[in-house]
Amino acid sequence: MNAKGQYGLHSVDGDGAAAFEALAHVELVVSDCDGTLLHTDKSISDAAKDAVRRLHEAGVAFTVASSRPGAGMRHIVETLAVDMPYASYNGGNLVDPRTREVLAAHKLPRDAVQTSLEALAAAGVDAWVFVGDVWYLTNAEGAYVPRERRTVGYDGVLVQRFDDVDLDAVDKIVGSTADAPLLERVEQQLQTRLEGRANAARSQSYYLDITHVLANKGEAVRELARRKNVPLERVAVLGDMSNDIAMFEIAGVSIAMGQASEGVQRRASLVSATNDADGFAVGINALLSARG
Repeated sequence: MNAKGQYGLHSVDGDGAAAFEALAHVELVVSDCDGTLLHTDKSISDAAKDAVRRLHEAGVAFTVASSRPGAGMRHIVETLAVDMPYASYNGGNLVDPRTREVLAAHKLPRDAVQTSLEALAAAGVDAWVFVGDVWYLTNAEGAYVPRERRTVGYDGVLVQRFDDVDLDAVDKIVGSTADAPLLERVEQQLQTRLEGRANAARSQSYYLDITHVLANKGEAVRELARRKNVPLERVAVLGDMSNDIAMFEIAGVSIAMGQASEGVQRRASLVSATNDADGFAVGINALLSARG
């Protein structure tokens, strides 16, 4: 890994000169939440709050994109005074922060829902189904149910079987397991089986998100930039997981957190500190410093 850097950032390949130059021209910042903007304990640090405040003061637009449901992002959006639409469900929904209205939605096709639920069941991976802001589950004792409850801020709805849910209105399916290698294999299998119908990408080592083929953070960033009338080359994005790569690929500059896997870091323009070492704030402060 190339350690040469500037402003606390470095590049994996090359000296990153073009990426550092791009920082100076950013007009819109879109950040992932968990593992990026937030510390591991789900808190928003004072450094992150200050960085976003300074972005606003500099006239740089800011919003967030997450695999969370919209309701699970409200505390973040309100704390940081986000005033433009934000993307939930990996871009499956665009939400107005003032009215909480869903401005655009991409629901999973019914056949992709069936394929996904069958594959997760066959692998012995707990499945969750999200419709609107409602989180449905069949196993209340699942290993990550308490974590998800803390993350989104509300309880899931226990059902006997997912056939009791409106499977024509699904926004996201999540597979959750502590067996990270198993989940990686299921991710690869579903990427092949769902090609052209849906996306399957891990948002954490223990979460596999399945969403509509257009419900990805790359498409979300594209739409957010269009609504703000900002060219994609003047957009900066920050993230840490494989579901963030889609936005890395289209933004003018992308910043990966220091704890991201080598594969994710190699897809980013620049690499920051870890999320718990305020890698988000380091990235934003670098951007502001580059603007002069």
